[in-house]
Amino acid sequence: MGRKKNRVENKVEELSDLLENSRMTEYVEMMGDKKRLLFINFIIGIVRGFGMAIGFTILGALAIYILRMIIDLNLPLIGDFIAEIVKIVQENL
Repeated sequence: MGRKKNRVENKVEELSDLLENSRMTEYVEMMGDKKRLLFINFIIGIVRGFGMAIGFTILGALAIYILRMIIDLNLPLIGDFIAEIVKIVQENL
């Protein structure tokens, strides 16, 4: 019986250490502070939006660059179609 009690105590201690390392108390405290939670989510939203804007800009520039390379290949049907798309995009920028 003493051996089983020792195993249970060890498991409880391991569980306690895991909970401490998971920072569960900090998470619960943050959920209780609505102003801090709102501020953190606001900052995260700004950073995500900024990252998306930069990402879409880079992808758009890369797409236009690739389309221009295809135009330079002078493919009969595809080249004219892509040239028209690039022209429309550049006029609207």
